[in-house]
Amino acid sequence: MADEDAPLPPHANGNGQEENGHVPEIELIIKASTIDGRRKGACLFCQEYFMDLYLLAELKTISLKVTTVDMQKPPPDFRSNFDANPPPILIDNGMAVLENEKIERHIMKNVPGGYNLFVQDKEVATLIENLYSKLKLMLLKKDDVSINSLLSHLRKINSHLEKKDTRFLTGDTMCCFDCELMPRLQHIRVAGKYFMDFQIPTDLRYLWRYMLHMYQLDAFTQSCPADQDIVNHYKQQQNVKMKKHEELETPTFTTSIPMELDIQDE
Repeated sequence: MADEDAPLPPHANGNGQEENGHVPEIELIIKASTIDGRRKGACLFCQEYFMDLYLLAELKTISLKVTTVDMQKPPPDFRSNFDANPPPILIDNGMAVLENEKIERHIMKNVPGGYNLFVQDKEVATLIENLYSKLKLMLLKKDDVSINSLLSHLRKINSHLEKKDTRFLTGDTMCCFDCELMPRLQHIRVAGKYFMDFQIPTDLRYLWRYMLHMYQLDAFTQSCPADQDIVNHYKQQQNVKMKKHEELETPTFTTSIPMELDIQDE
């Protein structure tokens, strides 16, 4: 296992001491890159919880440590400690929390500040569910029906953002839904472009503005996997072998917006 080398916010990877007392250290174990076995992998849930906890570390309610584990060659202590359960795995005060739903519940109920991240909004919850399944269907089918289904879903999100006219899904403060949606939008953007030359239409102005705001946040950029790792994630699903030269490529990160969209100051 390797400690994640991305810069973490103040009170992350530190002693976790506040003037008024102890700030608990939370460790998040995430899947490593399937290309080099060390950097961040392209697991959506790993990035989602990384973002949740990063936001809390920025607020100094916790100290955050992020560790990557190569699931192709997991170390012996990982197998024995976690019974081969795959990441994400959250460790709080020596207690390991396994399974996504339990991790989410633990952050909400037991991690200081976590409750404020998990807002209740049925409209937004319904709006973003099934988005990822539509990406996977498009990559599998590669037909107009699946493409239009994904586009229709993206247009609904764009319309919601236009109606709200806020920086994020539920307001001007990030919440759990943003930590869930943005990694999926990144996969749509990177994998869709690579496999099908699919691009999020520029007329979805409010969606692009939302993505611009997210690209400016450390919580997203520090948790975001490289483009190559996102692509390789889907190559593995399709049983496509990685080419040798891909291991030597310098990681790239798509975090810009189309030049024709002049929304910098909005």
